[in-house]
Amino acid sequence: MKKKVFSILLASVMALSVMACGGNKQSQVSTGTDSSETIDSSENGEETENIAKETSDDYHIGIVTGSFSQSEDDRRGAEAFQKKYGEDMVTLAIYPDNFSEDIDTTVKIIVNLVDDPKMKAVIVNQAVDGTTEAFRKIKEKRPDVICIAGEPYEDFADISEVADLVVTSDFVARGYLMIRSAHDLGCDTFVHISFPRHLSYESISRRVAIMKAACEEFGMTFAMEEAPDPTTEVGVPGAQEYIVEHTPEWVKKYGQNAAFFCTNDAHTEPLIKELLEHGGYFIEADLPSPTMGYPAALDLDLTGESGDFEKIMEKVEAEVVKQGGAGRFGTWTSSYGYTTSAALSEHALNVLNGESTLVSMEDLAKAYGVYSPGADWNGSQYTDAETGEKTDNVFLIYQDTYIMGSPGRYLGTTKVEVPEQYFTIQ
Repeated sequence: MKKKVFSILLASVMALSVMACGGNKQSQVSTGTDSSETIDSSENGEETENIAKETSDDYHIGIVTGSFSQSEDDRRGAEAFQKKYGEDMVTLAIYPDNFSEDIDTTVKIIVNLVDDPKMKAVIVNQAVDGTTEAFRKIKEKRPDVICIAGEPYEDFADISEVADLVVTSDFVARGYLMIRSAHDLGCDTFVHISFPRHLSYESISRRVAIMKAACEEFGMTFAMEEAPDPTTEVGVPGAQEYIVEHTPEWVKKYGQNAAFFCTNDAHTEPLIKELLEHGGYFIEADLPSPTMGYPAALDLDLTGESGDFEKIMEKVEAEVVKQGGAGRFGTWTSSYGYTTSAALSEHALNVLNGESTLVSMEDLAKAYGVYSPGADWNGSQYTDAETGEKTDNVFLIYQDTYIMGSPGRYLGTTKVEVPEQYFTIQ
């Protein structure tokens, strides 16, 4: 992966990157860094240790993620940030796997972090059901605490009222770009796998509408299949078993040129595994990463490469090619979940240190660049499709899609101009 010098113009992002009707478009956000901007413990270890010691006396940062079984990358990104700055400064917490049925516990876990009088920032990634209420309680109890939500499940209108910053993957642009990518790879059908709870979320339901419209534009068939929700009584094992049993049937039903997509992390590993064996395409995961589903599906041990996504990517791609998946499987080369957990925490730290502005796209991108060297990103502020109003503290971002093969290739999705009409589809 090529390293790029970090560059971003805040004015162009704010003026041109807004998703709205009336001609507003997205613009390129590059968070690629050169070697001097990456984390290097051998050269900067002493400096990092001093920073952690100095800042931990003044304030603490809390990060809440899902478990390894639900969202491994999110958790590892939080651990990377904690390792960098120390356990004295950074507190980690995990919300329950069945968070949708145990919202009270989720709220308590998040709110309990501010019992620490030095806690000055709380980051939740993914911001599941209950995060809005938890942030509301935190603001009532400790209005000085910065609350940041990564990949929120609840309505933007609600969570943006209590969160200081909200960052999510760009469900608008990606809804179009995944279909376009599938079409460019020769697919004639796009199969969307989900369940009622996810489909009730605005971001997912709106993306479904965009995907349907894009399929019409490119002359493709759009199909939907339902799979069990892992947060219900069937749990993760039952949900994954369902995918294992039904994917061969779906491939037979929709054909070898069908691309498959699932909205849940736990569904990803069995879907990739079955598609490798039975055929079909996988453009990218809902929260893309070379560690999202691929290691388990490929039976890879990446212990030695933990946190080094360049090496992880090389190993994953080699195995995908070996198992006959060249040209059919894609991802983001830098993990979205990992980067978001670490980068939002880094951004909060920069804000607390007086080095960044909380709702600055430039400063946000700078933090992402620390944990995704060489990656190309595109981003925009969120605009309500009904009102056309821009939400200043909500940002949508995405990274270029990489298709594994011999050789693999980036699709250049971050440079594609998404047609204006897709930004107002609901």
